[in-house]
Amino acid sequence: MASIFSKIVAGEIPCHKIAENDDFLAFLDVFPCAKGHTLVIPKKEVDYIFDVDEETYMGLMAFARQIEPAIKKAIPCKRIGVAVIGLEVPHTHVHLIPMNSMADMNFNSKLKLSQDELIEIAERIRSYI
Repeated sequence: MASIFSKIVAGEIPCHKIAENDDFLAFLDVFPCAKGHTLVIPKKEVDYIFDVDEETYMGLMAFARQIEPAIKKAIPCKRIGVAVIGLEVPHTHVHLIPMNSMADMNFNSKLKLSQDELIEIAERIRSYI
């Protein structure tokens, strides 16, 4: 059964897309820890990040690195935190989270943003890519 992320890649489920190429996709987390919380995924579905082949792993990190400056410009913050949890969705993904303190990466405390807010945040981030 395809993961929710594979369904997003296939266009079966909408997302607030930040960037995309042939192999990777970045989109806003709809249950973010902080405004601008972005997920970066390989389009190829592999559950565990360390089961991803070397080329995909390095490509995923390079793609995330391309997205980071746009998030930081769009969402003023001290840093962009990076996390790989791997338990929420059985599809490798990297969390890029704008943060001013460690509390901003609390996965037990999620923001509730409207669709309009998510659209505006995605547009702001894309404007810096």
